[in-house]
Amino acid sequence: MKHLFTNIKGDLFGGITAGIVALPLALAFGVSSGLGPSAGLYGAILIAFFASLFGGTATQISGPTAPMTAVSMVVIASIIATNDGDVKQALPTILTVFLLAGIIQVGLGLLGFGKYIRYIPYPVVSGFMTAIGLIILVTQILPSIGYSTKEDTSYVEKFKPQAQEIILKNILKEEAGKGVLVINDIKQTLKRSNEITESSILKEAEILASKETSGVLGTLKILPRALKKIKFLELALALFTILIIYGFKKITTAIPSTLVALVIMTAASLLLGLKYRPIEEIPGNFPIPNLAIFSKFSITQIKPYIFTAFTLALLGAIDSLLTSVVADNMTKTKHKPNKELVGQGIGNSIAAIFGGIPGAGATIRTVINIKSGGKTKLSGMIAGVMLLIILLGLGPIASKIPAAVLSGVLITVGIGVMDYKGLKAIPNLPKDIKLGPLRISSEVIIMLVVLLLSTFWDLVYAVGIGLVIASLIFMKKIGDVTARRSNITPLKEKAWDDESEFPENLSQEVFIKHINGPLFFGSTSDFQQLAKQIPDTASTVIVRMGRMPYVDQSGLFALEDILIDLEKNGIQVLFVDVLQQPKYMMEKIGIIPDLISKEHTFKTFSECLEWVKNNVKNKF
Repeated sequence: MKHLFTNIKGDLFGGITAGIVALPLALAFGVSSGLGPSAGLYGAILIAFFASLFGGTATQISGPTAPMTAVSMVVIASIIATNDGDVKQALPTILTVFLLAGIIQVGLGLLGFGKYIRYIPYPVVSGFMTAIGLIILVTQILPSIGYSTKEDTSYVEKFKPQAQEIILKNILKEEAGKGVLVINDIKQTLKRSNEITESSILKEAEILASKETSGVLGTLKILPRALKKIKFLELALALFTILIIYGFKKITTAIPSTLVALVIMTAASLLLGLKYRPIEEIPGNFPIPNLAIFSKFSITQIKPYIFTAFTLALLGAIDSLLTSVVADNMTKTKHKPNKELVGQGIGNSIAAIFGGIPGAGATIRTVINIKSGGKTKLSGMIAGVMLLIILLGLGPIASKIPAAVLSGVLITVGIGVMDYKGLKAIPNLPKDIKLGPLRISSEVIIMLVVLLLSTFWDLVYAVGIGLVIASLIFMKKIGDVTARRSNITPLKEKAWDDESEFPENLSQEVFIKHINGPLFFGSTSDFQQLAKQIPDTASTVIVRMGRMPYVDQSGLFALEDILIDLEKNGIQVLFVDVLQQPKYMMEKIGIIPDLISKEHTFKTFSECLEWVKNNVKNKF
């Protein structure tokens, strides 16, 4: 904190610039999430301020981002659907999930998990980011052409029979829960069913129709119908927005092109008196805590979304720490990853309480902050205050923004977020896996699996499956490498330089095993062949462990089984240069000294060689 006011001028300019850049994106992400533009603004204000205040990256600007919004969108749609399409009814549960994600992030930081985020494989991140881009692009097609499922009356009409069925089921469920669904009181149930109005059926049908056309698959399913009902005014607004965003960048990058497009298109629409669809109204008030999160808390409602909350937390952590690395490279500083996670978690938790969508460190906003002179945490806090001032002063004006303009903004975000570097690398990656007659890169498989599953199924499960596949492939590769380098050979064959002086007359009695690499569950099956490879002439086996830095439980028990088999066959085993972690593990389960005495463990090969000369006799 003592360095907070050492760069006031630079931080002021950097924070104001970053806040202005964040405005159109915050509004767009809020609309895209399903909670409205105000939720995007609240998230941008509170996360920017508190993540900077408590975080571990001085120049980081945080707020709603494309990946976090894409996952949030799925969560929000799912919870709204289970609450009869009522956003107000679903809101406490939605915000509780977001609050839980923030708390998990704080926990990850306090437990020191920040340093482990770098182990997420690049193909998983690449596939996920490209999927995010595709999801945004596809789901913004309908808003950009002015199509709304709820306004398509003939399409909604198809869902009325199903809507009536659902309403009746809900009545029966409620009556059964109250204990009135019995023969004597069946008249009450029939009376309620007769009171079902046409408007309630229509509302339920609209919910079903919206659910059917949500997501990538839903959009693609309804797209042929939507194209027949295209509104060219909305399409023109979206296209001109995209053109301004890309065109203005060629003129200057000093002024954010998204903001320029937002101002120009909104002003033109108002001055020309165009009959466009505006975004939802933005209240020009200070954000108010949603206390229903606590008063209406129900573990049964949250339980199905705990894994999703954890995924949001992990995704936000990855997103933020990747941005922190970019900031480090630009400022020649070093961020504190665990502190950054705590800051992001606090920011997301507070944003959730006030009705904001979750976010993370935003790369573009952070880069702009640094280039504009920001150097301390004050810049991020100023960015949040700047957005609050805009909310309080320009809330009603911002409500006039055309919805199609924000769709245009989001389309450019979708194009920009995709990992083109990873896509371009596909033809050049080594083809290390054979699938039938084809050879393909394992990294390409991981990336495509994550990409396709994220786009057409579920973002959360796609990342999990991608991590599992990446881990299995990695373990297979390490196991193969260890197996290739850990061959048992007679000592008459020159293996290592210090083995050249071994007595020739003992080459049939003594064999050596080199373990080059970790002994873990991916390499145990090859290691277990050791006992079978040793010929009948052998009386002693030397196991050299100077290049075995790690052994896991599977490797430990495999080693124990081999030693027991060798002991049964009357073969003594000598250990050379056992490193710290393997030695600790062996001592814990008694391999040392129960199976291998301390007299048979040597620090150097020369010590072992001396023992062999004195104790092993030539039988041939």
